[in-house]
Amino acid sequence: MNCRRCGTPLRKPGDYCLTCNTANADAVVVEFEEDRARLTMLDEDEVVGETTVTTRPESDEQLTEIQLRNFAGRVADEIRRKRPDTVYAAGTREPLRETRAQVHHEFYRVPDAKAGAGEGESGESDGDSETTPVVSWVLDRRGDRALKVVETPPREKIGGSHSTLIGDRKGRKAVSTVAQHPHVKKIVPGPIDAGGTGSRTGLRAKATRAGTNGNVRLLLRDGSSVQENRIVTTAMDRETGERVREDLNEALRDAELQD
Repeated sequence: MNCRRCGTPLRKPGDYCLTCNTANADAVVVEFEEDRARLTMLDEDEVVGETTVTTRPESDEQLTEIQLRNFAGRVADEIRRKRPDTVYAAGTREPLRETRAQVHHEFYRVPDAKAGAGEGESGESDGDSETTPVVSWVLDRRGDRALKVVETPPREKIGGSHSTLIGDRKGRKAVSTVAQHPHVKKIVPGPIDAGGTGSRTGLRAKATRAGTNGNVRLLLRDGSSVQENRIVTTAMDRETGERVREDLNEALRDAELQD
């Protein structure tokens, strides 16, 4: 593949051109499996290339922590080569979560879909291969209006007449996890209801269904105490609010605050 602006040959599909400082892909879709990740580079609604990163477990079991970190590091390096505006990811949670921690691009988890990454150990293509269900899902939604990114520090997003959170440290962790999301503008803690059904699993957190204005609620449950906190988002309707809700619940699962 050559740079779309100056024609310089690129080492890998969708690479950022260092000759003329031009991005050749504005988004990367990553589909994770236990031992491989398929990266599809997009430029608006066009697939401009694919790359597959693979790894080999030392045993028949899952990757060790070091292997997982190194695997995610290789995927992160491929993403950084493209300098995309946005990264979309689906698939196996552990390498996805580790990769997300290693990159600083706008990063969204999207619905999983079974899609193989090819039979070889590694490879690249120029975009002629069949589009996977995950890539099709992303392409279908890329025409939607982009949600505004909130630059306010997470700590400053929390406010309201109620300042107490249930669950002590875990309650604060849940609210902090939500506050870090780029499309959350404000979190308003609600009153605590002590008459709920008892929970034996410690504090659990869940973002509830979005309203017509795109806002959601963060439901905290700890023992017999329940607290409903209002989350103001940059979503403009229920559909875009649901996208934020799904992302929030995934972040809460990653933080081990959901079953």
